[in-house]
Parts: sequence; C-alpha cells; structure tokens
Amino acid sequence: MGVPPLKIPRALRKITETFARALAGQIDSSPSWTDFEWIVARAVAAMHGISPLLSNLVHWDGGPGWRQFLQHQRMHTAHRHARMNELLQRVDRKATEEGIPVLALKGTALHAMGLYAIGDRPMADIDLLVRPVDAKRMATVLELLGFRQSTVSFKERVFTPLHAHPPDELGEHSNNDLKIDLHERICERLPLCITDATEDIFPSQPRAGLNGYPSKSSLMIHLLLHAAGSMPTKVLRLLQLHDIALLSSQMSASDWKAILDTQSVRRLWWAFPPLKLTSRYYPSIIPGSVLSTLASECPLLLRNIAAGRKLFDVSYSYPWVDAFPGIEWSRSLPEALEYAANRLWPSANLLAARKHVAKSETWAHSEWSQLSQSRRVLRWIASRPTRPVTMHAVFAAIAQAS
Repeated sequence: MGVPPLKIPRALRKITETFARALAGQIDSSPSWTDFEWIVARAVAAMHGISPLLSNLVHWDGGPGWRQFLQHQRMHTAHRHARMNELLQRVDRKATEEGIPVLALKGTALHAMGLYAIGDRPMADIDLLVRPVDAKRMATVLELLGFRQSTVSFKERVFTPLHAHPPDELGEHSNNDLKIDLHERICERLPLCITDATEDIFPSQPRAGLNGYPSKSSLMIHLLLHAAGSMPTKVLRLLQLHDIALLSSQMSASDWKAILDTQSVRRLWWAFPPLKLTSRYYPSIIPGSVLSTLASECPLLLRNIAAGRKLFDVSYSYPWVDAFPGIEWSRSLPEALEYAANRLWPSANLLAARKHVAKSETWAHSEWSQLSQSRRVLRWIASRPTRPVTMHAVFAAIAQAS
C-alpha cells in the first residue's frame, strides 16, 4: 500500500475533528473542503459510524455525491435496523423458551431508551451477554437460529450466518450479514491486563429472554469501558462518544452517584480518558465533579496524556501503525515492559488471530497483513507504516467517487 501522500493524514485529521465538533453542535456552516477532502469525508463518516446522523444533523452541500452518500447510508441503516429487530425478537422467543436470561447490549439498549430514531445509529452486530453457566445453551440457541461460531476471543464468541457473504466495501449496507457477539463477561485489555466490569452490568435478578440494563449507570459503565478498550489500539469511533454524550444528558445526579460509589470508583481508573475526550467536544455534558473524581483515580501518566488527546489520535482515523500503541495505559513499569515484549514477540494465539483476520477481513488483504513479525519490526524502525483498516476505507471512498 505504501506511505500515503501527506495530504491524506492531514485530511483525516481535519475532517475527523470537524465532524466531532459538528455532531456536538459547535459547527453549522458547511466546511470549505476540496473535492478530495469531501471524498475522504465519506471514509471518515463510515469508519466512525456517523453517516446516518450527519444526514439529519448537518445540512452541508459537500462535494459531488456527498448528500446522496449520506442519504443512502441512512436508508441502509434503517433497513438493517429492521432486520436486526426481527432477529432480536427471534432470539428473545427462543431464549425465553429455554429459560436463558440474556442482556441485549449497547446499541440495542440505546435504541430502546429512545436516544436514537430508526436509521440514526448503525449497529455492526448484535451484542448479547449471558451468564457463563448459560453460555453453552445459548450457543445452541444461536445455532438453531441459523448461525455458527466463527471466531473466539478473550471477550466474545462471534456467530455468523451459515452462508456468509462479503460485506459492502464502504459503510452500511442493508444486505450485509448480521453477526451476533456472545459475551460471558464484559471486559477489555488495557492495554494487556484484562479489566472486567460484568458485575456492574448484568442484572441481579434477570428474567428469561432479553433483558435491559439494570440502570443508566450500568449502561454508562459499559459504554465507558468499551470506549476505553478502543483507545489504546486507536479504534475508537465518534459514534461511541456521541453515545456517551446522549446517555449523559439523560442521567441524574443519583445516576452519577451510583457510578462514583466508594465501593466501585477505585476500580474505574480507566473511565477518565473516554469521559475527558467526550467533554472536549461536548463541554457541558459531563458534570465537572464526575471528571475531577475519576481523574483522581486515573494513573498520573495516563491522566496527563488523556488530557491532551483528540479524537483523531485514538480513533480509526489515525493512519499509522505504532510500535507500542496505548502503552501509557500500563499501570506499572513491569506491566509496560510486559506489554512491549508482547508487541515485539507476540504469542502463538495472537499470531493465529492475526492470520485469521488477514484471511477473513476485506480490509486486511494488504501487504502489511502478510508480513512476518520480524519484517513488521523492521518497518517500525525504518518507516512509518500505514494502517490497512484506515487506508482501505480511504481507497474505497476514492473508488466509490470515481
């Protein structure tokens, strides 16, 4: 793929930050972008999951095909939402019959609260949380519904349709396969050690079938942990910050107090960076007392770095492969050294997962994905390699506009 022209990173940064301020209501007038930048804007909007929102919230003329792109994305998102709702109803019926309590996560819950209208918010997949004791039976339910387990990671099992199809090249498409991510716990690697928040999220007295979060506080904890887990590897999306801001606007002082309860706040050392980043673009949406309390629990180095971060720095828009991304999330020197060693000499499991991604993901069909670990290290030293996932979206947008 090679090193992109300097104008691509510059365009990615400019457009990402403009979109972030636009969704927060800080910008109204249409940006003075070149035709090339309007094309890159399609890639940024798709990567960040905000094309449908932009179609309603901003009324920019844009370059050739810009409005049509947004409108098509909204239409496909609405059609896909209908398919997901039908699948959720089937999951609910079957889980109820089998007596399995299931928590429908993130986007499903935000829609149920009315924070998004149909067509507003893309959902890449359906996330479900079950107790470990119910995981095997739930996997059988999903198989009966026409899905098969395709991959397993430390935090989820991914179920895909028996007859899967390659996804559309850019953004949302109503015909893209529906996937189900089955979780037995809610956790993230930060950046190496696993942080688990399941006990704050799963209902204490669930019923068979689909359940909602026990409280707004539990939903917020999940959104924050998911955002925190995305920041070290620079795969955060603007949609995640928008989720946090919308939910925060509905939270009372008692909701925040539940999060800052003395029994749990020390475990939330990771919550300050995503909240601080959200407050950068939505300055009045997060209570100052919440930010200051969580800042006091955040490790000093991470707190100082997070205070200066912008969305571009920790998101899909970031176009380079860093040698040690997110090392500042390490909570001790030994942990940082272990993380660095892991990056230089990855485990057999990580190499196997990397190989699977290279075969299964369209964006990973690149030179970088085929390189051995030793050649990757040499590239880190000698150059600044570009990220396949980011550049794939940019080139797909260019191809679409041609």
